[in-house]
Amino acid sequence: MKIGSHLSVAKGYKKMGDMAVEIGANTFQFFTRNPRGTKAKALDFKDIEKLESIMKKNDISDIVAHAPYILNLASHKEDTFEIAIRVLKEDLIRMSETPAGYIVLHPGNHLKKGPEYGIKRISEGLNNVLDEKEEVMILLETMSGKGTEMGRNFEEIREIINYTEYSDNLGVCLDTCHIYSAGYDIVNNLEGVLDEFDTIIGLDRLKVIHLNDSMTEFNSNKDRHQKIGDGSLGFETFVNIINNQRLKDKIFILETPNELSGYRREIEMIRNAKK
Repeated sequence: MKIGSHLSVAKGYKKMGDMAVEIGANTFQFFTRNPRGTKAKALDFKDIEKLESIMKKNDISDIVAHAPYILNLASHKEDTFEIAIRVLKEDLIRMSETPAGYIVLHPGNHLKKGPEYGIKRISEGLNNVLDEKEEVMILLETMSGKGTEMGRNFEEIREIINYTEYSDNLGVCLDTCHIYSAGYDIVNNLEGVLDEFDTIIGLDRLKVIHLNDSMTEFNSNKDRHQKIGDGSLGFETFVNIINNQRLKDKIFILETPNELSGYRREIEMIRNAKK
């Protein structure tokens, strides 16, 4: 089982490798750049080589990058739209120089223009970003549906994929907190939700699962992550997820409100629950 947590890239790539080893992870996620901005440090290739050495020695693989939160491909504002395109293009090139094979992307907000507009606008942006030779796959993240957020249901994500020319370079990141808040009852009907996902999108497109409990109740449309077992999903839900045969080859990433010691504890809990 591939499991890790979100780690900070601010201290460097080697440091992230050290932190992954410290918490017992065999994968991890990191931001491509400042999560609340567009500034990016130049890649330190010697530092990346040190990370790759740590990964090889400790059987760490399938690491995941995450695009900045501020990117909005659904925006009707041309400057916002163009910034998102530019940053994504840059990050696809930058991440191809790292061991990361995926970039997780929040689809965006339609800003009261409506979901249909948002779907076509996001696809327009992705058609400006992707080509058939990409080495890194963009993963659209399932969202909780707050405000004008896109990706609140499987149908919206499917439609974005349908309108994107090089859709082979698109996958999905499923966030457990988000989909529960969006009205998908993975607590009482995990198999039914997976059936629905498979029918609408296809489980072959599901590459990464963000394992997050929720501070809010079912169908709240709020994005409030909680530590594993301390929220409305409950620990048994995560036991069911990690032991589901249809999910056995997916990458699991913790984004819970924790320090390293907390991530180490959660990874141990989940590994011990694996049957």
